[in-house]
Amino acid sequence: MNGRYLLDTNIIISLFAKDSQIHNRLSMAEEVFVPCVAIGELYFGAHKSLKQEENLARVEEFAQNNTVLPCDTGIAKKYGDIKNRLKDKGLPLPDNDIWIAAIAQQYALTLITRDSHFEAIENLRSETW
Repeated sequence: MNGRYLLDTNIIISLFAKDSQIHNRLSMAEEVFVPCVAIGELYFGAHKSLKQEENLARVEEFAQNNTVLPCDTGIAKKYGDIKNRLKDKGLPLPDNDIWIAAIAQQYALTLITRDSHFEAIENLRSETW
């Protein structure tokens, strides 16, 4: 298996938990990217954790050692379109997940996640691991 992947927050958490299945599958990837939104979610989780210092350091190291994709105007445009389409279908998704999907679409990446609700987003390549 190879490809260009964008990691959802739950996949990164699995990496932190040393999930060998995720590590093995990602080791065969062509390129792996991380959305800035996921880094924000990880920082939030670290701040509210019992091991705050340790978890903040882990997130910082992860962010420094991976390619983190920022949001820009093109991604914001995709976000607005995706959110509107979901609203029209009566399918609300968490805003952060819509931002992550918009980043995946903007860069033509396959989103790797454990959330099946991403299937509701049109023209999003995703895989549930």
